[in-house]
Amino acid sequence: MTTKHAGGGEPDVALQVRQVRQALKAVYVDSGLIDGSDLVGKTGDDLEKRMLSRALCAQAVRIVTGFSPQEAALTVIDGIADKGIDAIAVVDGPDPHVYLVQAKWSKDGKAKGERETVWELLAGLRLIDDEDFAAFNPRGRQLAEHAKVVMAKGPTPVTQVAVLMRADEVSEGFRHALVDGEREFNRHGDVLDHRIILAPEVWASVRDDLAPQPVQLTANLFPWFAISLPYESYQGVVEAEQVAEWMGHGANLFNLNIRNPLGRTPINNELIGTLTEEPAKFWYFNNGVTVLCESVERTNQAIRNPQSRPITLTLHNASVVNGAQTVRSVAEAVAADESAADAQVGVRIIVTGKAAEFAKRTTQATNRQNRVEARDFIALDPVQAAILEEMRAELGLEYSVRRSELDPTEDSGCSVVEAACALACAHPDSQYVARMATTLDVLWERGSQGIYDVLFRPQPSAHLLWNTVQILREVRRTLHTLRPGYEGRGAALTEQGLYLLTHLVFRRLDTESIDEPDPTQEWASAAVAQVPGLVKDLLPAVAAAIDELYGERSQIRAVCADVARCREVADRVLHATAAPGDLPAPDKYRRVPAQRKPRRPNAVHVLIDRGVLDEGASLTLTTAYPLEAEALKDWLAQDEKRSRATWTKHRTKPVLWAADGKQYSPSGLITRMWELAEWEQRPVANQGTARWVTATGETLADLAWRILGELEEPDDGEAPARN
Repeated sequence: MTTKHAGGGEPDVALQVRQVRQALKAVYVDSGLIDGSDLVGKTGDDLEKRMLSRALCAQAVRIVTGFSPQEAALTVIDGIADKGIDAIAVVDGPDPHVYLVQAKWSKDGKAKGERETVWELLAGLRLIDDEDFAAFNPRGRQLAEHAKVVMAKGPTPVTQVAVLMRADEVSEGFRHALVDGEREFNRHGDVLDHRIILAPEVWASVRDDLAPQPVQLTANLFPWFAISLPYESYQGVVEAEQVAEWMGHGANLFNLNIRNPLGRTPINNELIGTLTEEPAKFWYFNNGVTVLCESVERTNQAIRNPQSRPITLTLHNASVVNGAQTVRSVAEAVAADESAADAQVGVRIIVTGKAAEFAKRTTQATNRQNRVEARDFIALDPVQAAILEEMRAELGLEYSVRRSELDPTEDSGCSVVEAACALACAHPDSQYVARMATTLDVLWERGSQGIYDVLFRPQPSAHLLWNTVQILREVRRTLHTLRPGYEGRGAALTEQGLYLLTHLVFRRLDTESIDEPDPTQEWASAAVAQVPGLVKDLLPAVAAAIDELYGERSQIRAVCADVARCREVADRVLHATAAPGDLPAPDKYRRVPAQRKPRRPNAVHVLIDRGVLDEGASLTLTTAYPLEAEALKDWLAQDEKRSRATWTKHRTKPVLWAADGKQYSPSGLITRMWELAEWEQRPVANQGTARWVTATGETLADLAWRILGELEEPDDGEAPARN
């Protein structure tokens, strides 16, 4: 596997080196697996080169042996008295093998393959063969002795491994040095050979390490039946206890699904209720689970009439593609009440082999009976899988794609929703921010008029995506800070003009380097620092432009959601002056502190009446104040479900808490959580809608503001927050 430049051509060695360096540092160097105690006195680039060379050596051992990082690190003997060998890896057992490794790291991907290093390695092999172990350093002596013991058992193969951080093939002279050296040891049989590992193979190995591991499931079916053509398939009944055990694989169990389990919803509560109260009826009330796998091993308990007894199936590279909610509910019910373990669950297993397209079509088809959004099918797009890999390998960040998957924290990554919004804002054409101002569903539309392919074709780099997300976040934070200082149309613009204002910020920033590899985040740091000043200038300028173009009675939301008007406003603001600081900034919508605002609508009622959130939409807790965050930190860390909830269309108790499956008002749940956490200094009341965040990064209060352009009241019957 190799990476290429956007326009094709040669592999992007610089990208490979960056990602390999980051992986080696994280796995071997920063973790302390690689011993650098003999490098005292070395600093800077010299120290890093030596440590990365040793880490590269360990990774090569992993490639040829399958050792764990810990085991591979222990094979490294590089240093004083290594006798030309950087690592000695001994594989014992029925298929013994000895690997002698030499590694060359290069920060620019141009490691040299030198014949002298081959000669040094061969000299070290002679010492091992002659049992002259005293010449090696302490670790080398121990490993050399072990290697000789294994070699003496019989014709044990020995491989010279040269791992070079370069993409170009090595010279003929280097290869000849390896082959010529082998003749000396192969005069009485082929024992010594060689293997050359270059940058693309190392890069592929660290990417594989980051990828989710294949899932292996065991399913005991009875009764059951099988279908052999065109795809081997099985259908039958599995006990709930075994289905619950599948959840031990976590999110990997749903890798091919278009969405993760949605968490607690009223429907899931019904499933759990049936499992715990009427387990014998569960099979009748539930549609079951569909599992795809790459291959299957079957064990029959009867030879002449196999279907008269249970069958045990071992599923390799398995994924639940339909029934994720069922699996999650079964696991919760079994954990809560052991009587649920005996419930029967209908399971269908399809062996797809390498037929990736058939697996994709099966996933889509089996999910059509339930409400599936356009975004859900984006999870099947290979581009999103590639972005996830790039975010991890390039920046060490997480990237959530599937709906209701727990979004990463702000400092650990972002979701595909946030990324799409940010990329749309960064696009030079303002039509995209206008089109998504009403609903984000348009982001997933495909085809010639769709937005999705514009944003994700060609695949955006991890640096571009992350940089745009950080700008969008800073604009949102700045508007949140400025909002109390504005009223009327100005306040409405802080809520409804987020994407238009972010687009204008991007147009004002110097984005020439936004897509460049930047491990130290220099561009993002400098750009984010400029955002507050730009937003302060642009907010009144945009309000003035809208008033001038469409009058003071025009609706802010309507302007921000109209493609033609957005373009006119953007052009008016951007061409008003060349210098952002010179933009007109009228204060006509600045809030007058003495004025008393009329009573504002309840946020929950607004969201339900306008149908803003779908049933089952995920919510995540944000602790709004430092004292609150500190007081709840340890309690929340004990169970990640405590920070999660889902939205239900209930006018007084719309928040269904994942921790107990019960419904609360937003503020009522916060109060309950404070009580359970035993926070003694908790306030009397709170603004719950400001503490529950949607998948787009907006709080419930933010959403209500975006709809009406004014602040929400606390839940009915609750006092205003005094914290």
